[in-house]
Amino acid sequence: MVKISIPSVLTMLTAANSLVSGAALTKVNNFGPNPTSAEMYIYVPDKVVSNPPVLVAIHFCTGTANAMYTGTQYKSYADQYGFIIVYPDAPDVGGCWDVHTSATLTHNGGGDSLAIVNMVKYAISTYKANASRVFAVGISSGAMMTNVLMGAYPDVFAAGSSWSGVPFGCFAGGSMWNSQCAQGQLTKTGAQWGDQVRAAYPGYSGKRPKIQLWHGTNDDTLNFNNWNEAIKQWTNVFGVSETPTLTTPHHQQLPSQRVDQI
Repeated sequence: MVKISIPSVLTMLTAANSLVSGAALTKVNNFGPNPTSAEMYIYVPDKVVSNPPVLVAIHFCTGTANAMYTGTQYKSYADQYGFIIVYPDAPDVGGCWDVHTSATLTHNGGGDSLAIVNMVKYAISTYKANASRVFAVGISSGAMMTNVLMGAYPDVFAAGSSWSGVPFGCFAGGSMWNSQCAQGQLTKTGAQWGDQVRAAYPGYSGKRPKIQLWHGTNDDTLNFNNWNEAIKQWTNVFGVSETPTLTTPHHQQLPSQRVDQI
């Protein structure tokens, strides 16, 4: 018979418990002004660095905050590097984001964009996060919202990564869905696209957030031409040439993907 002392058992239990993460996706109520009743979820890893960065991970149409949480690897990176993730949840019954109203396309105008910005402000205030290191990433409708946030709130975000979205303001109008834009039939000059961004925050002269634009060439929901139009828009906003300074050989890219970083 092997005898195990009580202290030994407690030591083993303590060691086992130390391997179990207590961090979980958590809903936040009353995070601040919320003009569209969007919902906020947050992931705070067990070990948070001092003055942590904040990542806003924005889901696709028909998606949810939980789908973005479980279907991506951002949580594991947060565990590794100690940053905080905000997962917004769209109030629309179809799970799409408001990227079309004048409110959401205007700085402090309202809409889902302001709701998300107030989630960011809550995270900064509550967890003493770094206001100069706030980033956004989104897929499809979330990519559209990423572009909206970069245009309407350049004072809040340091950078954004847009995966299969459309240019800022491309969906502008009375309907949640804009078929002309989605099908890649809405084309403008870089200056016209850039003017839409500049009109979102009149008089703003501060630093603009960096942006990555990713898009699948065979996308049958949001036509690939939106990638070209977005490049025209953001190069105009930054005042740089549309001609890339560096190109990656096709075999080094993801299959059927194109990316541009501005």
